[in-house]
Amino acid sequence: MVLGGLFDFDALNESIEINEAKMAEPGFWDHQKEAQKLIDKTNEYKTKRDDFQSLQSALDDLKVALEMIQEEPDQDMEEDFTKQISSLQSKLTAYQLQLLLNEKYDHNNAILEIHPGAGGTESHDWGAMLLRMYTRWAESHNFKVETLDYQIGDVAGINSVTLLISGKNAYGYLRSEKGVHRLVRISPFDSAARRHTSFASVDVLPELDDSIKINIRPEDLKVDVYRASGAGGQHVNKTSSAVRITHLPTGIVVASQAQRSQLQNRQTALKMLQSKLYEREEEKKAEQKAKLEGKQLDIGWGSQIRSYVFHPYSMVKDHRTGYETANVNAVMDGDLDPFINAYLQWQLEKNNPK
Repeated sequence: MVLGGLFDFDALNESIEINEAKMAEPGFWDHQKEAQKLIDKTNEYKTKRDDFQSLQSALDDLKVALEMIQEEPDQDMEEDFTKQISSLQSKLTAYQLQLLLNEKYDHNNAILEIHPGAGGTESHDWGAMLLRMYTRWAESHNFKVETLDYQIGDVAGINSVTLLISGKNAYGYLRSEKGVHRLVRISPFDSAARRHTSFASVDVLPELDDSIKINIRPEDLKVDVYRASGAGGQHVNKTSSAVRITHLPTGIVVASQAQRSQLQNRQTALKMLQSKLYEREEEKKAEQKAKLEGKQLDIGWGSQIRSYVFHPYSMVKDHRTGYETANVNAVMDGDLDPFINAYLQWQLEKNNPK
């Protein structure tokens, strides 16, 4: 177990010192937004440094414990030592994962959408299973989950759902989930107990703050109001508070029914539209850059990224990284961190080939 190669510790300390010197300069608060950004960045550096020092201290304690066990074997000490190694390994894995979250919006909250594919009840149920999986994962990380829009399936499951998952690095973790998810199982809705294949697409966007300006013209919007149809509160199905906005030039549709008032839902829907339009522009820029550099971009949103096989064997496999596990139940209960870690490592190697 080696910690020294995680990052340049001296460079991190130097950055903290430089930032603190800037914060002590006269007139630092003359530009409040820039000042707050510098403070947030410095606090982020300090947290990274303090967590590293905590891991290093725990490793040093384990080395001392190992020497004691080697000098005078003791069963209780050995059992405690094993537990501490396991705990430190889990903390180290989580720390390494955070270090890989260095893209522009990785620290932002995430807007996650699930849209079942063709297949009726079977695919709608698969969408509901994915909803439960992501909710369990978010709860295990102490993230807040808010249902922005929920369209129930005709017989079972969902027609679509949009979640706002709030917490540090939520988007950085969840951007690995964007794409098509495939399920193979014996259908509980088939009286002949035949095997079915279902698909659902997952889209993940960063929630943008006020620093990102997207020009949205009112005349480009078609706004519809309707009664909320999903779980959420006493106002559901009683008032036409839900809002659906269609951006006419692009055909993008967003909807919100999470809030109690029509005005609040309109504001939420506009923020979602802003994120989608921004992502659309970023994708165009990436395509243009790739053409100039002669690169072939991977197919993004429409590509199948992961298969979940329940029958005739148990396996979940990510088709980008090759990572797989036979513990399907754990994955469906929200154990996604190994897949997220494998994706971030794969992306790091892909962007920095040796």
